[in-house]
Amino acid sequence: MAARIAEHRGRRGRDWQTIEAPLDLASAISTASASSAMLVDCLTLWLSNLMFKERDIDVEIERLETAMTTRKAPLVLVSNEVGFGIVPDNAQARRFRDLQGRLNQRIAARANRVVLVVAGLPMFVKGTP
Repeated sequence: MAARIAEHRGRRGRDWQTIEAPLDLASAISTASASSAMLVDCLTLWLSNLMFKERDIDVEIERLETAMTTRKAPLVLVSNEVGFGIVPDNAQARRFRDLQGRLNQRIAARANRVVLVVAGLPMFVKGTP
C-alpha cells in the first residue's frame, strides 16, 4: 500500500496539497483555501470510517452538505457506486451498501455535475461536459 500511495503522489506533482480527514470531512472542506479547487478522494472510505467509529451518519452527511453549499471554489467529490453488484449476505455489508447509495444520492442532488466513469469512460449523468 505504501508503494501505491507513493506512486499516486508522484503522479500528481508537488503543487498538490494533501489534507487527511478520515472523519471530519466537513471541517476540512470548510477550512480549506477558499480560492483553491479541492478533490475529495473518496466518500466511500469516509463513510466506512464513520461506520467503524459508530458516528451518526445522517448528521455527518448534513455537515458535508452544508460545507458543499458554502464553498465557492471548485469541489470534486469521488465516490464508488457499490450497488451494481449482488446484495451482500451479511447485515453490515448490506447496511454499508444502502448507506453508500443514500450518500451518493444526496451528494448528486446538490452537485452541479455528476459523472459516472465506466471502464475509464465518463458518462455524464447530470450537467454537461
